[in-house]
Amino acid sequence: METLLLKIVSIVYKYIIFAIMEEKKAEIIERTTMVYMRNGIKSVTMDDLARELGISKKTIYKHFEDKDHLVCSIIENKIKMEKEMCNNCTTASENALEEMLAVSKSVVENIGNINPSVFYDLQKYHIDAWKIIDEHKWNFVLQMMIENIKRGIDENIYRSDLNFEIIGRQYVVATDMIMNHEIYPWPTFKIDELFEEVMRFQLNGMVNENGRKILNKAL
Repeated sequence: METLLLKIVSIVYKYIIFAIMEEKKAEIIERTTMVYMRNGIKSVTMDDLARELGISKKTIYKHFEDKDHLVCSIIENKIKMEKEMCNNCTTASENALEEMLAVSKSVVENIGNINPSVFYDLQKYHIDAWKIIDEHKWNFVLQMMIENIKRGIDENIYRSDLNFEIIGRQYVVATDMIMNHEIYPWPTFKIDELFEEVMRFQLNGMVNENGRKILNKAL
């Protein structure tokens, strides 16, 4: 009986320690995200980050192997939140157009204050993190767009002759171009303004007359 009790205590203790570690890890991810989004990634060293967070580098390395691991964790967390946001928009929206407008509004709010160098830093210095983004775009985002187009056609607010595979991929490519500083150099072009304009252009090309009335009213 005593042995069993000790085992239970040991399991509970390990669970509590694990929960505390995960909570601290989540806190580091959340606070580091704010630092990187404000200042860029490459310009912030691990020493800078430790000072900014008010913790030791040892604490950071207790949860993350290196900067790449930390950046990948941040991207995975951002993608998780984006998926939840998109799914909520889909569930709460009355039609496909309202869904896309809600998603666009959330995206614009999220990317408006991001330092433009973040995207360049990810592509050039954090390949694994960029691969996670790329996979997310060509899987979840593409599929979300395809399902939205099908929904809009069924609701008779999108053109019935739309090729959802082509339009879906065009959407993903358009988001890639927005992050390309050679095509849209910052600060001449703001990322949130670019996204809003691209979405407005795309939706105008997708809607039929019924959808155009909804879109004009919404805009």
